[in-house]
Amino acid sequence: MAYTVSRIGSPPVIAKIEEHAMGIVDKAKNTAEKLAGQAKEKTGDATGNDDLKNEGKKDQAKGSLKNAGEDVKDAFKK
Repeated sequence: MAYTVSRIGSPPVIAKIEEHAMGIVDKAKNTAEKLAGQAKEKTGDATGNDDLKNEGKKDQAKGSLKNAGEDVKDAFKK
């Protein structure tokens, strides 16, 4: 997706910047979900709580899948 308008502040450029910023925010949220999952898994492992450990693994997988989806969206934006 290329824009021919080169003036900064023109609506297409602003839209492209906002679109890029949303992708960064989404990736940060997904990474935070993965990190929270790692913490849950380690806490569950340390306390012997298999439910918490499994929930942490699930959260990590969800975060990874969401990041993969963001990568696919980024590939189509280029």
